[in-house]
Order: sequence, then structure tokens, then C-alpha cells
Amino acid sequence: MFNKNKPFDNNPSGGMGIPKPPEPVQPKPEPAAPIAAAPARAPEPARPAARSSSLSTLSAGVKYEGNISGAGELQVDGSLKGDIRVVRVVIGEGGAVEGTVHADILEVRGRVSGAIVAKQVKLFATSRVEGDITQEQLSIEQGAWFQGRCTQAKRDTPGANMLETPAAAEKPAPAKTDAKVEAPIQTKPAA
Repeated sequence: MFNKNKPFDNNPSGGMGIPKPPEPVQPKPEPAAPIAAAPARAPEPARPAARSSSLSTLSAGVKYEGNISGAGELQVDGSLKGDIRVVRVVIGEGGAVEGTVHADILEVRGRVSGAIVAKQVKLFATSRVEGDITQEQLSIEQGAWFQGRCTQAKRDTPGANMLETPAAAEKPAPAKTDAKVEAPIQTKPAA
């Protein structure tokens, strides 16, 4: 009846002692195996975002006259009258371009009236293009409207940039002449 091996909790309220629950036995940790030092990794360079941070947008309702050139991307949702020379151009469904478009990548959902020179051209079902296309790759969805000629550019130079002016090196040097141009000078008599 009286077991001296059981520890009792002395309750200050004067009640009978309640046996303490047994303390859990903690397993002894096994010695850890030696860990080989991993070679230090070089920090990874930041990955570019899915879309370039150099995107310029010509918003819907905006009309612009003039040429646009640069190394970034252009989204045209408004109206542009002039030439474009950028890396990537997206012409939205409400966008309209009247002029020549030079780009590596061109996606047309709106209207283009003028020549297109690009590595990759994609005409979506909502596009209307009137002009000649010079490209390496051309994709035309069913429903797209295209009036003009298309010419596949040669891929003789890997990674050639379509933004470069075509055949700049092939242009002949200006002819030198010793000819003089004379025009009569017209003067108004003093009144």
C-alpha cells in the first residue's frame, strides 16, 4: 500500500498527493557523421524579367507623328504616322501604324500601312496589313488580312540584326564631280 518508489506531488491545499507522471526518456543523440564541406557557389546573376523593363507604350487614343527608334520594345495601341525601328513591336487591336516597321519581332493585331522588315512576323486574326513584308519567319492566322508581297530574308549571317539598314555597305560612294551649278540671281528692284 505504501510504495516509497513512487514520487508524490505535495499539494499545498492539503489534499492527497497525486503521483507524478513519469518523465519521458530522451534518446541519446547519435554522433553525427562528418559532413563534407560543400564547394562555395558563385552567386547567380539576376534573371531578366519575362517582359523587358524598356517597354514603351503608345496608348489608345494617342496620335503621334514622327519616327521612333530605340533598343527596347514598343506597344502601339494608338495611331502612329512615321517609321519604327526597335527590337520588338506589338501593334494592338486598336493600334494603327502608317510607315515602315523595322524590328526583330513584330506582332500585329491592328493595322499597318507600309513596309515591314523583321526576323519574326506574326499576323493575328484581327490584323490588317497593306505593304510588303521582308522576314525570316512569317505566321498568318486565319482571318488576318494581308495585301502585298512577302519575301523571306536570307539567314546567311547567324544572329544578324534586322534593325540594321539593309545593304548599307553595298551603297556606292557618292560620285565626285568638278561641275559647277550656276543659277541666275533674281533681284527685285527697289521701290
